[in-house]
Formats: sequence, structure tokens, C-alpha cells
Amino acid sequence: MKLTTGLLSLIFAVKLSAAPPNVVIFLADDAGWGDFSHSGNTQVNTPNIDSIARHGVSLDRFFVQPVCSPTRAEVLTGRYHLRGGVRGVSTGHERLDLDEKTFADAFKAAGYATGCFGKWHNGSQWPYHPMARGFDEFFGYTSGHWGEYFDAPLEENGRMVRTQGYIVDVCTDRALAFIGRNKDKPFLCYVPFTTPHSPWAAPEGDWERFKDKQLTQRATAPDEEEQDQTRCALAMMENQDMNVGRILEKLRELGVEENTIVVYFSDNGPNTMRWTGGMKGRKGSTDDGGVRSVCYLSWPAKIPAGTTVPQIAGAIDLLPTLTALAGIQRTGDKPLDGRDLSPLLKQEEVDWPDRMIFTIWDGKVAVRTQAHLLDSAGQLFDMIADPGQTKPINDSEPEIAAKLTAAVRSWQEEMLGGNTGPGGAVDPRPIPVGYREFPITMLPARDGKPHGNVRRSDDAPNCSYFVNWTGKDDRMDWLVDVHTAGKYEASIDYTCPMDDAGSTVELSFKDARLTGKVEPGWDPPLNTNQDTLPRPNGESQMKEFRTLKLGEITLPAGKAPLTLRAIEIPGKSVMDVRRVTLTLLDGTSGGR
Repeated sequence: MKLTTGLLSLIFAVKLSAAPPNVVIFLADDAGWGDFSHSGNTQVNTPNIDSIARHGVSLDRFFVQPVCSPTRAEVLTGRYHLRGGVRGVSTGHERLDLDEKTFADAFKAAGYATGCFGKWHNGSQWPYHPMARGFDEFFGYTSGHWGEYFDAPLEENGRMVRTQGYIVDVCTDRALAFIGRNKDKPFLCYVPFTTPHSPWAAPEGDWERFKDKQLTQRATAPDEEEQDQTRCALAMMENQDMNVGRILEKLRELGVEENTIVVYFSDNGPNTMRWTGGMKGRKGSTDDGGVRSVCYLSWPAKIPAGTTVPQIAGAIDLLPTLTALAGIQRTGDKPLDGRDLSPLLKQEEVDWPDRMIFTIWDGKVAVRTQAHLLDSAGQLFDMIADPGQTKPINDSEPEIAAKLTAAVRSWQEEMLGGNTGPGGAVDPRPIPVGYREFPITMLPARDGKPHGNVRRSDDAPNCSYFVNWTGKDDRMDWLVDVHTAGKYEASIDYTCPMDDAGSTVELSFKDARLTGKVEPGWDPPLNTNQDTLPRPNGESQMKEFRTLKLGEITLPAGKAPLTLRAIEIPGKSVMDVRRVTLTLLDGTSGGR
């Protein structure tokens, strides 16, 4: 019996509707609402990213947090980041509490292959690590900022590897390989890009198109715009767009495009003053320029193409929306702050009451409704009539101002209990060490505390290393919680001037001690192949670190500082330290 073309199409459609959809999530780092041609920027060309909006839905007023890790925590959980313990972007404050469940947990429980390729920024050590939060695979970096974009050292499922090429291209390669390996079953592929976050480093071909480009669309405050930085950010965006295109083409090539949900958005506003369509503010600000992001979502099999959702929405909405679209149960039972947007995406008739969305950074809170914004200074704006926040209307709308002021006060009390920020320099929660399922624990300088003359290589901790270790009273420590008592291999990633080699150092934890010599000398130059433009003040210039195998140490279980100090210093300095790594070799019954 010969089947007609129409019947074959019907059978295919039925099979497609029954198959679980794949999910691809793209997250830009520090891209502003105005960094896309779909937003009206004529200075940049982002056709692949724009195509997600053309083939699906654009959430016209989508709000994230002013900085990276808070937004990422909200995307992962569907809950305001403060509920999950995320109060900063470094030194441990970026860690998502272990009792929180993520969208990856939900998709993995539903039988999906799950992978994350790029910047994580919600905890580094197991069980904060992405592979303990629902992802089968991880490739990239767990901190909030990386100092090498070319031939970068990156983490592959717990181990550092040296890569070749531009960091966004390399992470996209890994995402493509993951999709190819899992094409015959449902997959969740999370691609949190590292651009256009500084340092200012774009591939040469992309920079060539922009280095002499006349900028015709300027920042809302043009005197504050560094034009070369704008050019570099846009060059990085065009590279990112090319990589989005590579993944979209892979979906088409594999025949899974129709049944794949694709999402694209950014984690905060632009990292410099550049064109935002007249909005006020930038990254770090709770004004619209700091927290309004594009958000495009497509699913050709189920969502109408080329539509715009005008209702306000936010990062907190993505978990309930994606699980609802995929028809899977969320994992965990903590109350969500986000809403399921799927009725709006599908253009269904639905009663959609107004809501409030809160943003906060450095103790400054703003709240939005569909029509209004109460900014962090308590000024009320009509965002329909005055999207640039130029004329406060507190005097003409005192009841709305009072209502939103009371809402902010109540929200702050619920989220912070009077606490306004991260507090101390290093998060007081200990770093877990020693899980059999993930035996390698990396302790970067970012998470440690320097003492004496020791200091960080620069102000931004995320991609820094300890320097100026010159005396026996100097030390560095990490507050750790050893989960499994047993034997560990200890190593240090270091550099040391050739004439200073030979110091004896001691690593100690409670009564356990291990000593070793810093040798051979290893004194590489600072990298000169990384930057298109000089990197901003506060960002460390990186170099090639060498691994010193210190030896084996038997650690008891429990919480205490892990301390590194020098016993003998024959030269002028001991060494610069990038990280200490502890690898569990065997555990005893002392584990917990």
C-alpha cells in the first residue's frame, strides 16, 4: 500500500509532536539590549541571533539582574538569586546554595542529555560545580571572569586542559560535538558565552571590520563612551553571532531544528557606555540600561513565528517556562518567583495580571510593573511615556509611588533581612573538599584569603593570582570542609623567578602537614597575545603557570583553614600562586 505525501506529512507531524523537544540556551555575557541589529543597531550585524526572534518570539521587556552571577542563579532556579545565597560575583559569594534545584536537574531527571559549555559562575567546587547541578558534561570555566581568550586553559569535566583558538569558538566546538553525540535522544545544551565581557579581545578578522569604523549610534551619555571599546564589543558580538549560526546550522543539518526550543538572552546590560536606544544606565545599574535584555525564543513546531510579547518578564521566568514547554516536572519544591510564559509565547488568550519584578545590586533596589519603574533612588517613572527615565512623576502619582516604595521595603526585608550586600572579602561558607564522585578540588586564588605582604595580582579577584609572597609571616589560606578523610595529592600552579627557586613551603590543615620545595624556577613573561585593546584597570595580565607536585597529605574530615606558608626563603620571593589542587586518592571511614 503506497502512502500519500499528505499522509506521510501527517505521520511525521504526529511523531514530532510526541517527541520531547531539545533545548538550546544561549546566554551572552555583558551584551546590552542595544548590541543587536534586531534592536535597531545599524553598526553591527547579528543575523543568526536575530533569526531566533524572526522564527519565534521576542520578549520585548525582559529584565535580568545588573551583574552576572545573580542573573545566572535566577535562570537556573526560577527564584530570586538572594534566596539561593548568591550575593556577589566572586570570592565565594557567587555560589548557589546546595539545596536549590536547577533547570538542568529537571531535564536530566526527565531523561535528557545535559551539557554546559562556557562560563558557569555559580560555584566551582563539587557539589557547587555544574556537574553536581544537573549537567552531565561541563567545558569552560566556573569563575566569573577569564583572563585569557586565546589558547585559554579551560576546565573539562574537572581537569584543566590547554585549548587552541578563540575561547568562544572553542566552547562552541564542544557544544556542537555534544549535540552531534546526542542527536538521537532529547538534549539540553546550555551555551553561556564569555563575550563581550572584557578583557577586550576579539579575533583579528572581526576586529579588522570595526577598528576604523565610524560610530553613528552613540551612548545615551556620549561623553562617557570609549569608542574603541564599543568597536571591540561589537566585533566580539559578530563573532558570537557566527557561533550561534554554527549551532543553528547543526540543528538544521541533523533534522532537529523544528523540534528544538532555542533561547537567547544576556545576563546584564552593556559593560561600557554604548548605544542602548536611549535607555539610562549600564551594567551594575538597576536602571533600564543595566537590566533590560533582549530575549528571543523559538520552537518552530509549536510557537508562532515573528511575534512580540509586550508583557514584562524576567530571568526568573525561564525555568517554569522551559519545563512547561517541554512537558516535564521541575525538580524541587521551593516556591518559584517566576511565571510560566508559555501561554504568552503561544499567543493563547489568557488573563495575565500585572506583576512586580525586582532588581538589586550593591544594596540598591528597583521595582518594575508593566507601566512603571521605581528606581533605586525612589523616583517613579512612566516607562511607556518616558522610557529614558527623564521625568519623575512622584508628585503626580503619589499613590503608585507609595505602593511601590512599600513593595521594595517588604521585598528587601524578605530577601535580605536588613543585610545589604556580600559583607566580608571572602564568603564565610567553607569550600567543600573530597567527594569520591568528583575527587579533584581546585582552590583558585580567587577563593583564598591573603595575609601579610601577599596580595592579589589585581583588584578583580575572579582571574587573579597571589603575588608579593616575600616573608615567613606571609601566608594564604582557604577555609575548607573536608568531606572525606583520607590521602590526597596536593599540587600548586605557580611561577617563580629563576634566582628565587628553592623555597620550602608547608601546606597544613588541622594537624596534617606537607612540605616541599619550590623548584625548578619558572618565570614566564606576561602574555602579550591576548588583548585587542589594553585591558581595564583591575584585570590581571595572565601568564603560563607550571604545576608543582607537592606530594601526598592525609587529611582528617572537618572544617578548618587550609594554609600555605613558607618555612625557608633563600631568595627574594617564594612564588606566585594561581591555585592549589587537592585530589582524593583514597578515603577512609572518616568520610561524612
